[in-house]
Amino acid sequence: MSKKQTLQELSEILDTYCVNCLLKKHFREEFGKRHAHSFCINQCTVGQKIKEVGEKLL
Repeated sequence: MSKKQTLQELSEILDTYCVNCLLKKHFREEFGKRHAHSFCINQCTVGQKIKEVGEKLL
């Protein structure tokens, strides 16, 4: 898979699942931006998929 295709796949995932994510919005309001970001990276299944696809860029 080329770099361009990988970036496009990441963009599609973000646009589909992350733009209007209610969990991210809730955690950001209740606990702050840092906690919301940490949740997305470490616990969210979509965040884990993003990490997996992003590793293809390395």
